[in-house]
Amino acid sequence: MTEDKVKKTGKKKSEKLENIDPVNDETELMKEDLNADEETVKEMEEAMADDTKTAIRSMPMIPLRGLSIFPYMVLHFDIGREKSISALEKAMMMNQLVFLSAQKDAETDLPTHEDFYKIGTIAKIKQMLKLPGDAIRVLVEGVSRGEIQNVVLEVPYFKCTVKKIEEREFDELPSRVVALMRSTLGNFENYLDLNPKVSQDIFPSVASVDQPGRLADVITSHLDVKTEEKQKILEAFDPEDRLEILNEILNKEIEILTIEQDINIKVRSQINKVQREYYLKEQMRAIQEELGQDEAIEDEIETWLGQLKKLKLSPKVNEKVEKEIKRLSKIQPSSAEGGVIRTYIEWILALPWVKASKGTIDIKNAEKILNEDHYGLEKVKDRILEYLAVMKLSKNMKGPILCLVGPPGVGKTSVARSIARAVNRDFVRMSLGGVRDEAEIRGHRRTYIGAIPGRVISAIKEAGTNNPVFLFDEVDKIGADFRGDPASALLEVLDPEQNKEFTDHYLEVPFDLSKVMFITTANTTDTIPRPLLDRMEVIQVPGYTEEEKVKIAERYLIPKKVKEHGLKDENITISESTIRSIINYYTRESGVRNLERELANLCRKVARKIVEEDATRFRVTAANIETYLGKKRYRYDIIEGENEIGVTTGLAWTIVGGDTLFIETTLIPGTGKLVLTGQLGEVMQESAKAGVSYIRSISKELGIQEDFYKENDLHIHIPEGATPKDGPSAGVTMCTAIISTLTKTPVRKDVAMTGEITLRGKVLPVGGIREKVLAAHRAGIKKVLLPADNEKDIEEIPANVRKKLEFILIHNVSEALDHALLKTEDGKVKMEAEDSGKTEA
Repeated sequence: MTEDKVKKTGKKKSEKLENIDPVNDETELMKEDLNADEETVKEMEEAMADDTKTAIRSMPMIPLRGLSIFPYMVLHFDIGREKSISALEKAMMMNQLVFLSAQKDAETDLPTHEDFYKIGTIAKIKQMLKLPGDAIRVLVEGVSRGEIQNVVLEVPYFKCTVKKIEEREFDELPSRVVALMRSTLGNFENYLDLNPKVSQDIFPSVASVDQPGRLADVITSHLDVKTEEKQKILEAFDPEDRLEILNEILNKEIEILTIEQDINIKVRSQINKVQREYYLKEQMRAIQEELGQDEAIEDEIETWLGQLKKLKLSPKVNEKVEKEIKRLSKIQPSSAEGGVIRTYIEWILALPWVKASKGTIDIKNAEKILNEDHYGLEKVKDRILEYLAVMKLSKNMKGPILCLVGPPGVGKTSVARSIARAVNRDFVRMSLGGVRDEAEIRGHRRTYIGAIPGRVISAIKEAGTNNPVFLFDEVDKIGADFRGDPASALLEVLDPEQNKEFTDHYLEVPFDLSKVMFITTANTTDTIPRPLLDRMEVIQVPGYTEEEKVKIAERYLIPKKVKEHGLKDENITISESTIRSIINYYTRESGVRNLERELANLCRKVARKIVEEDATRFRVTAANIETYLGKKRYRYDIIEGENEIGVTTGLAWTIVGGDTLFIETTLIPGTGKLVLTGQLGEVMQESAKAGVSYIRSISKELGIQEDFYKENDLHIHIPEGATPKDGPSAGVTMCTAIISTLTKTPVRKDVAMTGEITLRGKVLPVGGIREKVLAAHRAGIKKVLLPADNEKDIEEIPANVRKKLEFILIHNVSEALDHALLKTEDGKVKMEAEDSGKTEA
């Protein structure tokens, strides 16, 4: 028969299936179908003639979802799948026998022969009823177990050859089987006692079954277990094995039901306790209403206790806070003490005790962010990336506290902010400038009126997580007075061995700060207390070179200011020469803070012109810069003019970068005084005196009169007298200037030097080499004399500057004189002749 014919026959027959009693003659029903062909009639007659005791037969098959049926079991179920309806119709046209097998996965809508079990039940269709929505309810009775031998047909319905499994019958039951039956009945009785879903009225009828196999099937049909468990029983052909498997399932279910019962008893007990507490609280609320007390306080206390439970604090902290909450419930809420306790509880519950940022450290992403936010600062970036790499590998926050040290405006704070962005954590900042009270760090004790926690705990609360990036800004400007030493309090905060249990005076309970990433900034390490500095790793953030400032202005500052002032890129054009003019003549700093202000000033001027005039494009150049920013405010010393006697060029470091110093000396008749002018500090004055003493010790070698200091006064002056100057690095410069004056030998204008001297004429290393050399380059110096021990610092100087300068490493003053002083030959200055030759060339 073709598939199309089967479909047509099944479809027409399904229309006649409503309320059919299968007791009627199926042959007559078949003959009423005018569309049934001879082949269909023949197939049905052969099926009806089949002996029901045949071991292997072919029959329709219906897969069941989440359902199992056993022999002698009467069960009704609904079918709606097209294949199942077709199989049902085919069975009705034959001998009402159908093979039922459970699906392995109930979620499968269109099963194949691999999706249902091979062992199932041969069932007899007793009754069927058509339901709304093309569904059919079927009542069946299990006949015997069956095993699929072969799947004959899958479309339009499942048809299988099924081997009937004969049930073993016992005339006389063996003792072991009797024992198993009794044990099974006992377990089943316990199961019924524990499971309220199954009625105990079924037990007498179940106990009356005398065959072990059928007893196991009947009991299994009443169990509320998974289909897989029932399938094990169905596949156990031997009754004795079947009872053993059933006993295991029953014991397991009894154990689970016993645990459920214990849980239910505990839950009911807890509910009863809660109901009792609720009743008592309602009574208390009624009493409080009579007394005129606030009702909301009880609800608030309940909320607090719930929040406290969720925080999962340590037992010590939990006990402390719970005690405070109970204290509040016993006092008048309007009292002063009630307000203090309320504030304390709210602070405790608001802190992020367990909440942390789920940030991960991605070194490549961190490097990308640092490069996006900052130009230059390569050594600083490298050190930060190394720090993050160690943190990622060690999985431990304990480590050195980074201290970024550098002049103002070089980006220390923004570097810390970039670190927070790189590790995907919250960022909080606390400025320590001018902090003199220890309570700013540790908080006030609650005995004081208006007491609050310290700024550290306040910042942690503001961050909302217990592992933010915490910046202590301007740690070098922290002070101390009669109210305590904040620097000592900071030791507990920053020390990895102590901050795990940091105790704020207000909270009076330890808070874990070990997960916080602390970073500090300072302009200098000289004023940082030594114990505090010992806990930090210093990273020098040097000032920017002119080239770096130009790049920063072009990449970051100009686009930022243009956007802030409502301008567009086409409204204003600022050339590179304009930026250099602003850097050199309108700012004097190591950072870019004033440069940013001047660029903002430019944008404001252009914005006004756009509003007042019709023009929309303005070009700012070095030639017209004064029309926008006014007259030039600063000037840089440019080396020009002739070589002079007694005038040397020194190099100095300032907080705004390097600078050049012209040191002038002159010899005048007098009584041997050493006159120092130019507002020199004590260290610089001592350097001058040490230089004079050294010169007196080698006066014979220099060809100087030994008593020159008796009849003459020596005057040393450094211009710009309004600016204080100090430090030892001008020692070699002043010594060279004095020797030039005494020997009447000119000093080369294009040579600059720096270094500290000793009484033996040795030149000692000094700091700030990078900034000093940049100042020398800016002033037009061609040769720089540096202490030999500063050779390592030359690598930090930008490559483009190193190429344009000649560096001479000196060990003593004699070497400095060889390169700085011009020896006279035939009454003429040798250097001048060489210079003139170079000019002609």
